[in-house]
Amino acid sequence: MSPDHPVNGAEMLDPSGSAIGAPADEGSVRTADEQRLHELGYTQELARSMSGFSNFAVSFSIVSILSGCLTLYGFGMATGGPAMITWGWPLVGLMTLTVGLAMAEICSSYPTAGGLYYWAAKLAPSRGPAWSWFTGWFNFMGQVAVTAGVDFGAGFFTNAFLELQFGFAATPAHTVELFAVILVLHGLLNTLGVRLVAILNNVSVWWHLVGVAVIVGALVLVPSHHESASFVFTKFVNNTGFHNSFYVAMLGLLLAQYTLTGYDASAHMTEETVDAARSGPRGIVMSIGVSLVAGWILLLGITFAIQNYDGALNSATGVPPAQIFIDAVGTNGAKFLLLIVIGAQFFCGMASVTANSRMIYAFSRDGALPGSRLWHRINPRTQTPTSAVWLAAGGAFLLGVPDLWNPTAYAAVTSVSVIGLYIAYAIPVLLRLRQGERFQNGPWNLGRWSRPIGVVAVGWTALITVLFMLPTLSPITASNFNYTPVAVAVVLGFAGIWWLVSARHWFTGPKIHGSPEELAAIERELEI
Repeated sequence: MSPDHPVNGAEMLDPSGSAIGAPADEGSVRTADEQRLHELGYTQELARSMSGFSNFAVSFSIVSILSGCLTLYGFGMATGGPAMITWGWPLVGLMTLTVGLAMAEICSSYPTAGGLYYWAAKLAPSRGPAWSWFTGWFNFMGQVAVTAGVDFGAGFFTNAFLELQFGFAATPAHTVELFAVILVLHGLLNTLGVRLVAILNNVSVWWHLVGVAVIVGALVLVPSHHESASFVFTKFVNNTGFHNSFYVAMLGLLLAQYTLTGYDASAHMTEETVDAARSGPRGIVMSIGVSLVAGWILLLGITFAIQNYDGALNSATGVPPAQIFIDAVGTNGAKFLLLIVIGAQFFCGMASVTANSRMIYAFSRDGALPGSRLWHRINPRTQTPTSAVWLAAGGAFLLGVPDLWNPTAYAAVTSVSVIGLYIAYAIPVLLRLRQGERFQNGPWNLGRWSRPIGVVAVGWTALITVLFMLPTLSPITASNFNYTPVAVAVVLGFAGIWWLVSARHWFTGPKIHGSPEELAAIERELEI
């Protein structure tokens, strides 16, 4: 059922404006979606009620420029400074776009909630189970770390706001407490059903775009002083203790690369999306493209508005952007801007828990997680994987707790999310490159650009995987040690040992679900 159209991301239109060969109405589109899902080995269990815009909104909300850009802005100020904040963003954005394009093409052929690990199994028939197993575990690790990073960032900014408003001290203990509360709220929202989540994600898109416009507008119009273009585009700052400027500049790319993650959510939501083979790929690519433009505008607006660089880095709020807001627009104005940021981060974390739970649901559906029978349960009332939602939230909390003892823990969590997700992104892209002309395109494909884009995507992933495991501060001590390699090694070691000892004997990759009678009944229904 994967049609091989000579179309690069768009359908041909007839004079009336309808896509040639496209189903005539939403009902037939849903039927085609269910039939394709059936051909891929699954019955329709989740509620298919998301529009293409809602699918895009989930990924855009998780990318969340108001979350990633601002929570790691202080890291960027000390690791490369304005020059790397300004130029690192478009560089990383363009490289990320190649990864997203390569993933979108595969998503169009295999629109399932399993996403990356399902793709790996189908693209490597001879050793599919092994590729699928490790892709799934890297994706699981990355998704949980993204949720931790986003909601911990929301805890940081909420603590900064509460200190300004009520004198609630910005301490690690208070931040962890707020982090836990936010995770619980996201768990509760995600148990209420996909329709509510879809509505909130739609709101999130406009919250982010209008929020960026309001923040940048305030930072342009209110301050009487702005930094020079020379400062914003060329000023290099190195507070890491390392003496190699190139090394420090490469570390500074983490700000942009951490932000531009999580867009695989569009793939994980395809079983709940109408016209999934087109809407999923578009959601991936659009979320990156819109974030690339809006994020750069946001970073430029904040960097031009810096009034006291050292004061912002050493702010009592613990959040440099909060101090930049205070210095630029005053305390009351800063509180208002912080509320915009906190709202965006809340939307982002909610969408992250949604996507994470769908990946857990799909991976458990195929028996790949301990306790799979529990994590695969669907709430009959809301048709959502409630148990998977709470596993996503609980796993994220465990990753964020080390911040109580290690001041570099947040940077490590963000590195874990980048490495976990991008390895999971790159494996199916690499396997698709190996297939060459044997790959069966879906209705959204890259045509002749598929191979060069895929090669760049895999090469970039290899670079950042090594880069973000390296030390970020010198001299290296127990308190500033980058525990990213440890976290990656623990997950990889657990998955590897389990594979060698047990899973290789029974894990066969994505399973066909439903009895022969159920599948035959679905076929008869789809033929009517």
